[in-house]
Amino acid sequence: MSIFIDNSTKLLVQGITGRDGSFHAKQMLEYGTNVVAGVTPGKGGQMFEGKVPVFDTVADAVKATGANTSVIYVPPMYAADAMMEAAAAGVALIVCITEGVPVLDMTRVYPFVKEHGARLIGPNCPGLITPGASKVGIIPGRICTPGPVGVVSRSGTLTYEVVYQLTRAGIGQSTCVGIGGDPINGTNFIDCLAAFEADPQTKAVAMMGEIGGTDEQEAAEFVRTKMKKPVVGFIAGQTAPPGRRMGHAGAIISGSSGTAAEKIAAFEAAGMGVAKRPLDFVELLKARV
Repeated sequence: MSIFIDNSTKLLVQGITGRDGSFHAKQMLEYGTNVVAGVTPGKGGQMFEGKVPVFDTVADAVKATGANTSVIYVPPMYAADAMMEAAAAGVALIVCITEGVPVLDMTRVYPFVKEHGARLIGPNCPGLITPGASKVGIIPGRICTPGPVGVVSRSGTLTYEVVYQLTRAGIGQSTCVGIGGDPINGTNFIDCLAAFEADPQTKAVAMMGEIGGTDEQEAAEFVRTKMKKPVVGFIAGQTAPPGRRMGHAGAIISGSSGTAAEKIAAFEAAGMGVAKRPLDFVELLKARV
């Protein structure tokens, strides 16, 4: 088992003929992901890599191929329309890799996607991977291996680091999800934690948060009250100065809210294991799976 994607995933790639879309579409195909369609307006009728049909619209692609998942590699100015087009076409899972999507655009996209019953992951995220089954996004498949640990993170780079350390230690992953670090995104920590709690394969969860906002504190309360499976957490940005944005648009401390100390205290109060550095996940999870 896994969460969100598996062998039944039928993927379409929005922006498949662009620089990033074509590069990562090849990577996903090589990994074994069932890429059934691509979408680039004006280029319908072409074939990508001689095997993936390209359509002018998402609606056409879904009708012809039954695609149930979309991954988006389009410039920021077009990303909002791409997300809403996928939702309107009936795509169940939409993964937006694009960085720099305006927050104002997301105030329109978020309710639109919800109203159409779709799940959005991102924007500004690395996507997700179920090792050995399906890769949607940019997480390197070679560092992943199937196993019992669910991984969820706001940071793409930190996701890769922790997954690599787990794989080296012989600890496999059920699904790895990068939710992105923007102020408004489609899927949060609690969504992923609830899915991992319900997944029979997942025996423990590695959760990587960062400074800014209150998502980690809310997730800790969910762990305390709703989860039976062990969760180990880490907070990035522990040495960041208050009031300065650090990488992600959502990673900014405002007043006394969103500090690393506050989030770590919430983890400890919830009975979670707390990693002081990414490498600590290995020993903490070995004791829990």
